[in-house]
Amino acid sequence: MVRTKSAVIVVAVLAAGCAAQQQGGGQGQGEAAGVTGTTIRIGGVLTKTSASGYSTKDAEIGARARFERANAEGGVHGRKIEFVGAEDDGQDAAKGDAAAKKLVQKDQVFALVPVHAPNFGGAAFLEQQGVPWFGWATGPQWCGTRTGFGYNGCLAPKQGAGSQTWWGRQMADLLGGAEGKSVYVQTSDSSGSKYGGTTISQSFTAAGFELAGVNSGLPAAAPPPDWLPYVNKIMTSDGGGPPDVIVSVIAGTKFNVGLYAALKRAGYKGVLTDATSYDAAILQDQASAQALDGVIAAPMFEPFESTAPEIARLKQDVERAAPGTRLTQHLAIGYWAADIFLDVLDKTGKDLTREKFLATANGSYVYENPGFGRIEFPKDHSEPNGCGALVKLEGGAFQVAKSMKCFDNVPLK
Repeated sequence: MVRTKSAVIVVAVLAAGCAAQQQGGGQGQGEAAGVTGTTIRIGGVLTKTSASGYSTKDAEIGARARFERANAEGGVHGRKIEFVGAEDDGQDAAKGDAAAKKLVQKDQVFALVPVHAPNFGGAAFLEQQGVPWFGWATGPQWCGTRTGFGYNGCLAPKQGAGSQTWWGRQMADLLGGAEGKSVYVQTSDSSGSKYGGTTISQSFTAAGFELAGVNSGLPAAAPPPDWLPYVNKIMTSDGGGPPDVIVSVIAGTKFNVGLYAALKRAGYKGVLTDATSYDAAILQDQASAQALDGVIAAPMFEPFESTAPEIARLKQDVERAAPGTRLTQHLAIGYWAADIFLDVLDKTGKDLTREKFLATANGSYVYENPGFGRIEFPKDHSEPNGCGALVKLEGGAFQVAKSMKCFDNVPLK
């Protein structure tokens, strides 16, 4: 009798365990944290708020829109994405580290998507834990890892590694050639901005522009009360006269609005270009729109104004997920980061663990998409993907100046 009851208990326990696993209620044998038979749990880290007003919160909308389309299509190998949303790091490295640990240790996510935070502090923890993370690789913490996957590669390559030429070459094509044309690069005193000044200067010189100067003296904390010293330096940088092209490597619309307005008051008639002025919110403020009129922005994705089918699908996905949402650069970054993650997930197969996922992503992985160009890993852990587009603000509307195109990198000097 005792033996019979014991057998019944064992059978009941086993049956309950199987039922829970079939319902996705538990982690099956061989499955990774955050993975069940029917779901994959994902969360992100963004700079939703900051002292300067800089925010990447729209990346959450973009990622969610892409995940919802994947789920509507049946998921990936029968598993749907359970997106728990994104934590806010407040542009503070310590908060970013805490957010990454919360997502992995408490929320039990499989991967972090999207990560879009300039001062992200969770990189070392994620690398040590072997947790994949996808987003915009704006800082050196993305480079040289095996777990961090920038949708655009590594934007902070080490000396001797490949460095992008696409911005300079796209501008040269747009202006009918670079011969005899000078470029001046303005950065802030932050380490990331200074580094960007180095790589972007080389991008333009590789395309044939003459470097008139680089200034990294602008305070990163807030726009200066007086732009005149910076403007005077720029306006006399090319043999006593103004350069043909000015590149702003500054994070934040307020900085660029102040700089460009001051340059225009000083009579500057050349070309202004930066990586951040492709923002529909600018058009709602008359002063900002006037200051940025004529500016050529350089997004690392195909512009929303493009007729490419991939952009039409992005718009449909976003409208379905969040009707009436304004399309922004940060939204696109979240969307394309999620898109690449889903592609790696699909190629990994149904037998999913973090180890197998990373082996797929780092095993001569190549993915091409007109939406963001081309990405290759492990190569792009150490260099950018070399792809980008140009958009011009003119008469209160954005226009595609140059569609997405990829160029060969050159070793960083």
